Amino acid sequence: MVEELLTAGVAAGSVGAVYVLAAARVVKQYERGVVLRLGKLQQAVRGPGFTMIVPFVDRLRKVNMQIVTLPVPAQDGITRDNVTVRVDAVIYFKVVDAAEAVMRVEDYRFAVSQMAQTSLRSIIGKSDLDDLLSNREKLNQGLELMIDSPAIGWGVQIDRVEIKDVSLPETMKRSMARQAEADRERRARVINADAELQASKKLAEAAHEMAEEPAALQLRLLQTVVAVAAEKNSTLVLPFPVELLRFLERAQQALPQQQPPAGTGQD
Repeated sequence: MVEELLTAGVAAGSVGAVYVLAAARVVKQYERGVVLRLGKLQQAVRGPGFTMIVPFVDRLRKVNMQIVTLPVPAQDGITRDNVTVRVDAVIYFKVVDAAEAVMRVEDYRFAVSQMAQTSLRSIIGKSDLDDLLSNREKLNQGLELMIDSPAIGWGVQIDRVEIKDVSLPETMKRSMARQAEADRERRARVINADAELQASKKLAEAAHEMAEEPAALQLRLLQTVVAVAAEKNSTLVLPFPVELLRFLERAQQALPQQQPPAGTGQD
């Protein structure tokens, strides 16, 4: 009799152990457990830790609540100004309602990926090339809104969307390089012309001052001689005074006036 009771106890313990092993589940800290009992959703979502289900009756599906980084494959499109580009992006999203993510959509990751690709192509068609290259923050916000609207119904929240790279055709790259080079050359010419204008104004002011003070020109000549001598050259060039040339010119003009007129004489 004792042996029969002992055998029955061991059998019951074995059955209990098998039941516990079949029913025991562990939900991690970053997960939530959604229970389907005979195909019907149970309202209580299992939190992290140890939990029990009914074997062969309940089905526990774990949902990751961490932020997911999902790369969007590069999409080819034509911008609003008729330029062919290839754009790729990356999406950061997370599940905020585990039950909705399980019941509303078959595979929320695949659904978000497909929605991101179609939204990216739509953004490319609505934007200019300059916006894709220099105004990405605004495009990121618009892309985030386009994806987040349907994703809310799936229990998914879009955290951030970033456009990674914009690939241009080689012909467009060469055209942009030529345009940038021409623009830099234009700015250089404008700066050079402005410098010449300022220099000419300063030279005109200096000439006006020297015209009022002839001695200033002589001082400038002496400074030039000092500057040339400081170079330690074997040949020293001395400038000829301009005032001396003017004196000789005035003397030459006065000389014909002092000579007597031709054909006159004493009888």
